[in-house]
Amino acid sequence: MDEPLLTDEQAQELAEVFRMLGEPNRLRIALACLGNPLCVGDVAERVRLSNALVSHHLRVLKAARFLTARKRGKQVFYVASDDRVRCVIRDMVGHVAESSSGDPMSAAEVEEEETNGR
Repeated sequence: MDEPLLTDEQAQELAEVFRMLGEPNRLRIALACLGNPLCVGDVAERVRLSNALVSHHLRVLKAARFLTARKRGKQVFYVASDDRVRCVIRDMVGHVAESSSGDPMSAAEVEEEETNGR
């Protein structure tokens, strides 16, 4: 099967997405938002960062269309924008877990770790 070819513009946009996720705190925040929608305080608690720093990273992830935000009352809840985003991140987490332990992690194992906040 032939791999899809990207235009120069698409390649640049994809490189920007990977560059954005190259910041470790931002990646941890993105991982925290793969499951149920979370508010800033819940994300901050889960990743052990300040609300201000988490809020900044959430704005960047939202601007990149990686996350969507929904307001409920006075709080804003963030979640991965779609299943493709979830799939890419989960696959890469599984890839890293496999290479560090030698044993492949299934998508279900990755999802379970996210749900349990590990």
